[in-house]
Amino acid sequence: MTTDKNQLADYLQAVREIAAEAGEAIMEIYRSDFAVEHKADKSPLTEADLRSHAIIVERLARLTPDIPVLSEEEKALPFEQRRQWRTYWLIDPIDGTREFVKRNDEFTVNIALIEDHRPVLGIVDAPALDTRWFAAEGLGAWKQVDDKEPEPIQCRALEEGHLVVASTRSHGSPELQAFEAAIGEHESRPMGSSLKFCLVAEGAADLYPRLGPTSEWDTGAAQCVVEQAGGQVTTLDMKPLRYNTKESLLNPFFFVFGKQSRDWSRYLPVSSDSKLS
Repeated sequence: MTTDKNQLADYLQAVREIAAEAGEAIMEIYRSDFAVEHKADKSPLTEADLRSHAIIVERLARLTPDIPVLSEEEKALPFEQRRQWRTYWLIDPIDGTREFVKRNDEFTVNIALIEDHRPVLGIVDAPALDTRWFAAEGLGAWKQVDDKEPEPIQCRALEEGHLVVASTRSHGSPELQAFEAAIGEHESRPMGSSLKFCLVAEGAADLYPRLGPTSEWDTGAAQCVVEQAGGQVTTLDMKPLRYNTKESLLNPFFFVFGKQSRDWSRYLPVSSDSKLS
């Protein structure tokens, strides 16, 4: 059964509180001399990841005991099991652990509700910045700074001659450099984690091209925020980015953009064609 608007509103309020609690636990460690381990893929794993994960999973189980949870910090379930899910929570306890380790404040807690392969609720909480972005289908997208009242956000229309591109701080690639050269003159705004999506959602950037690897938990929450703010998140062939459709939880390369006025795929280097799915 499709989650209705009233239920999404209730979930959104509860999940904002869950993300805030996880953020508080993260900040306790962030302010300390934390230890860094490494995952099998060599990305850093801190105690903060694990504490955030434990808080979110426990609270979501209490909130919605019948809805399964998929987290970065758990071993991925076989697709044969996952493919039965119509609705599930998708979480990244800390998106941007490299940024966390560098202490540049650009990391987030991401919690999304996925329904029928697309995000219908999302919160991106940046605890070190005391800022959060959240959205749910039919309820719009919002930004809250400190304890101020949340304010609605909208993507902006692209102004020719003033293109602002949100660029990755830690994952540059030759393909991305070629793409950015092809789109012509633009202002680049480097940013870590899913905050790049949020720049587009709040109208501070026009485009975020991701020509590098990500996983589904990196994008689900922020995609909801962008879409409810009037933007789009698409694969390189300009089709909506979807979730839980295959064995691998790696995303294809993608674009995040505001009010559509260009087919961004026409600027791609030829070598990107193999990254469509």
